Amino acid sequence: MPHSHHPIEILRFNTCGSVDDGKSTLIGRLLYDSKNLMEDQLEALERSADITGAGAINLANLTDGLRAEREQGITIDVAYRYFATPRRKFIVADTPGHVQYTRNMVTGASTANLSIVLVDARNGVIEQSRRHTYLAALLGIPHLVIAVNKMDLVDWNEERFLEIRDQIEAFLPRLDVFKDVKFIPISALNGDNVVERSKHTPWYEGPTLLGHLETVHIASDWNLSAFRLPVQWVNRPNNPRDAAWHDFRGLSGQIAGGIVKVGQKVMVLPSGTKSTVKEIWTYDGSPQEAFCPQSVTLVLEHDLDVSRGDTIIGLENLPGMSADLHAKICWMHQRPLQRDRKYFLKHTTQTVQAIVTDIENRINISTFDPEPEPDELAVNDIGEIRLRASRPVVFDGYAANRLTGSFILIEQGTNLTVAAGMLQPPTELVKPEYNDFAI
Repeated sequence: MPHSHHPIEILRFNTCGSVDDGKSTLIGRLLYDSKNLMEDQLEALERSADITGAGAINLANLTDGLRAEREQGITIDVAYRYFATPRRKFIVADTPGHVQYTRNMVTGASTANLSIVLVDARNGVIEQSRRHTYLAALLGIPHLVIAVNKMDLVDWNEERFLEIRDQIEAFLPRLDVFKDVKFIPISALNGDNVVERSKHTPWYEGPTLLGHLETVHIASDWNLSAFRLPVQWVNRPNNPRDAAWHDFRGLSGQIAGGIVKVGQKVMVLPSGTKSTVKEIWTYDGSPQEAFCPQSVTLVLEHDLDVSRGDTIIGLENLPGMSADLHAKICWMHQRPLQRDRKYFLKHTTQTVQAIVTDIENRINISTFDPEPEPDELAVNDIGEIRLRASRPVVFDGYAANRLTGSFILIEQGTNLTVAAGMLQPPTELVKPEYNDFAI
């Protein structure tokens, strides 16, 4: 199998919008029109067609997960759907739109390449549209689509579409992170501009939604400039039948950034010991190089003392290493975040204890302005905090690397995830000459 720098491309995207903006219908339409449904799903859909009263297939039934909640008209879990076209594979996180479910969006969006924010053409840009766009920016999602839905209910009025576009473009410069932003006029219910071009929008010259999802350039979204391998486990075969494997000691994990090559010098943190990459093993064999986000096992020239939670790095573009951390967080628990509380902090492959030393500000979602020194962060608040961990963490700023720049906080005692955090860039980097002996 040839090793290229572009394994088969998978686009991860999420959809967000207010409760009735049509997210489930949109995903149903994408699946239905791109012929990605199983026969049994199609039959069930057609049986349910008369339930909606109009004899039309209710596409939302495809994605609304839990029946009890469907009957109450709400969906709250993050549902993942998988589909593919000849050009690309897709994983979509369908995240609910209620204000109180910001945390679901954070969960579903944290690994996304692209975010679709649905705006109802009748209601225009509401606080939720701002919140979802802000969250997509905060989470570092590189590509944004504003899908102006229910255009059929405003008679496909081009002025209305442009008005919504202008309102969003007015605040986009404050969120300076997106590589590209596309505005697409659609009707999810009728399928206009979702998979097929619409005859109702002769004034719109851009791609359909699926056309854009298939072609948006994502190969450069991964950080390939700074090698990072958080060690998941130390791989020593038990009782190998073949004596050749007797001394095998591999360091396994998923590459969180950069490229690694056989012969490359690397450093293990936090100890600072150095060695050279002797072999790289992957599912496909033993390539000369590997890159983010592949899962690999490295064999080093020296038998260093390495354990789970350590990080192997390249010697250029060094990370920070500190027990004092500065981060933006989205608070997800009914009990508010307060200063001096202790939590477990899970970062890449390690979990450490941490204490919240300061709450610096809370973001006002209506204005995107920080409000300094709040007493606490309530559920769904976004703010900036300082933490002290029980031991140093090896990290990058979230903008540079979403994998080594993110963490979650876990409540001690209940093991509930109470926050998702995005680390600010380190104030000082690890020194390349740090602990310059190999053995």
